[in-house]
Amino acid sequence: MKKITIAIDGYSSCGKSTMAKALAKKLGYVYVDTGAMYRSVTLFALRHQLFNADGSVKTDELQKLMPEIHITFKLNKETGLPETYLNGERVEREIRGMEVSSHVSPIAAIPFVREALVKQQQAMGREKGVVMDGRDIGTVVFPDAELKIFVTASPEVRAQRRYDELQAKGQPADYADILKNVQERDYIDTHRETSPLRQAPDALVLDNSHMTIEEQNEWLLDKVRS
Repeated sequence: MKKITIAIDGYSSCGKSTMAKALAKKLGYVYVDTGAMYRSVTLFALRHQLFNADGSVKTDELQKLMPEIHITFKLNKETGLPETYLNGERVEREIRGMEVSSHVSPIAAIPFVREALVKQQQAMGREKGVVMDGRDIGTVVFPDAELKIFVTASPEVRAQRRYDELQAKGQPADYADILKNVQERDYIDTHRETSPLRQAPDALVLDNSHMTIEEQNEWLLDKVRS
């Protein structure tokens, strides 16, 4: 089977990363978690006090520091899955917490941040055989991808999944706060000026609100085969 580019877009906490990782592993493809890239920039900004008291970003300072932000993915040999590194430091756990989650949307809306990361993403996928997930993969990063999936689920289902994930990791979590964060991120992601979240006209919709992971993976494989 010839190698293709698979673009998976959708709302936050839909399990895009989990499904994309599993699909890439099954196909022997390269997996790129673009959300982790924006989360890594957010972590960098938090560590360098680049947020104002009202949650807005000190964009001039961040733009000057962008050349110092290097994001890479390395395969964990034990799990067989890629992990995110920020300037050589493994930050997979740090970028998944609520502090980063509640600050990532303003960072992801900044044009110079998106421009820098989209260039990196396009370079990663140039050779095909790649599964990439995010908000604008099928519309901006790879508009010519052979397979585009748009993932959705109700905000309540997504908040519950995020809550369960944080609980399983032993991290503090409050369902009401998470639901509010999910709804706020939906609004920001779909209303930002640069590369807003939207379904590509040729994308296949996957509503996984009431699907098991096994059903979802089988659905995805069926679409890849066809």
